[in-house]
Amino acid sequence: MVESGVRAALSGAASTAADDYLKTIYSHTEWQPEPITPSQLAARLGLAPSSVTEMVKKLAAAGLVDHRPYSAISLTADGERRALAMLRRHRLIETWLVRVHGYGWDEVDEEAEVLEHAISDRLLDAIDAQLGHPDRDPHGDLIPSATGALTRPDAVRLDAAPLGFAGRVVRISDRDPDTLRVLDRLGIALDAALRVADEQTTAAGVAIVRALGGPVVISPSVAASVWLERSIRA
Repeated sequence: MVESGVRAALSGAASTAADDYLKTIYSHTEWQPEPITPSQLAARLGLAPSSVTEMVKKLAAAGLVDHRPYSAISLTADGERRALAMLRRHRLIETWLVRVHGYGWDEVDEEAEVLEHAISDRLLDAIDAQLGHPDRDPHGDLIPSATGALTRPDAVRLDAAPLGFAGRVVRISDRDPDTLRVLDRLGIALDAALRVADEQTTAAGVAIVRALGGPVVISPSVAASVWLERSIRA
């Protein structure tokens, strides 16, 4: 039903673009509750607001989004199913590129953007099986199951964590490759145990204590890319 709705209103390159819109709309609210606005969507996609307005109208006509003029955009049930299917493709491919082909976690996003539209469902299932059916990608973003199911951890963004907060890294945003490289140099990766310093630092940033190594101060923008679970599992 979702596929026929997309085909009815969109075709070819427009359908591929629609998938990118749906992924971006879903991803915006994946780790925080505020829906995305047209201006935010245009900024995330690097497109002119007028182009975004036209595509959102087409997505609404296809029954994939709900949107009224001057309001935020939300996915319909069909739109969410389609978004999850595309995110599954994207994140499985990223994981495959890192684990099997030796890509760095800061190199895979653009490659996955191309491949997710090109590979067959059969190949995607083979990749999933080869990887042992992973439930998260190299950045900690959740990989939906074939039915769209996923379980999100109870997490807080590092820049919003209170003093003395301790947790394990469960997600690192992949929006900025430079940020990923900074975190690499600091030895901060998925599952790393971190603790926010007990006292406010006078430096411009967030002071954290790593499980391995001494304290380090990271900028607010880098801290805003890291999510910690609310308790460290024993």
